[in-house]
Amino acid sequence: MGTDAITTLFATAQWPEVGATIDPVEVIAGEVRLPHPDRPWVMTNMIASLDGGTAVDGLSGPLGGPADLKVFIALRAVADLIIVGAATATAESYKPPRPAADIQAARTARGQAPRPTVVVVSRSLSLEPTEPLFADPDHRPVILTVEDAPRDRVTRLSEVADLVIAGSGNVDLPLGLKALRSRGEVALLEGGPSLNGQFVAAGLIDEWNQTIAPVLVSGPSARPAAGPPPPTPTQLELTRLLTGDGLLFGRWVRTDLDSVPG
Repeated sequence: MGTDAITTLFATAQWPEVGATIDPVEVIAGEVRLPHPDRPWVMTNMIASLDGGTAVDGLSGPLGGPADLKVFIALRAVADLIIVGAATATAESYKPPRPAADIQAARTARGQAPRPTVVVVSRSLSLEPTEPLFADPDHRPVILTVEDAPRDRVTRLSEVADLVIAGSGNVDLPLGLKALRSRGEVALLEGGPSLNGQFVAAGLIDEWNQTIAPVLVSGPSARPAAGPPPPTPTQLELTRLLTGDGLLFGRWVRTDLDSVPG
């Protein structure tokens, strides 16, 4: 795209406004996500400041706002699985998903379970059975872990979650996703940055959703994906851009798929 085209784009763009001119639940539910034969479609949802920070005082919440919450709800509404690292689940006090009645009805009409299942990735099983995530008897989370995880923790957590073994030493993400395929077609990866980095390095990201917050935070906060780089950078294509509360909500999809879902 040349300079003239960029100038024209910004001169004529009508920014879709979350909560004003568009319903993010309707927009995101209408997007195509094609599961792989041996694993779910994997999409992210991250927020970052203009300078790449993902947290303020260790939490992501201060970067967002009402529009970000609407997009967060909309992305969860289409996910069968919500994947999160153990440290993030604990720091952010993860709870069982409780979609609104209309979202549950829409999910059921699409052939999905009324609410998604949370999947926690943890090789050390550092979680406690008393955490809020395990408090709902009608929602049994899944924990992706390793065969050499501490046996006492395996015993404790098996009472409140389904443990899925994927590898030894470190969680084998491709193997874990293969095991999760029978539980759903679309997985929403919610971080943190270290887990996102592992998915990027393994080439497992199909769709990258990122909220860009109009603030500068500097400091030690990690970027949205942190860790060893993949053998080659993953190329993605912008397929959606919304705005609301001064935030930008982008959706990028891998370009090396047979066709780029819209």
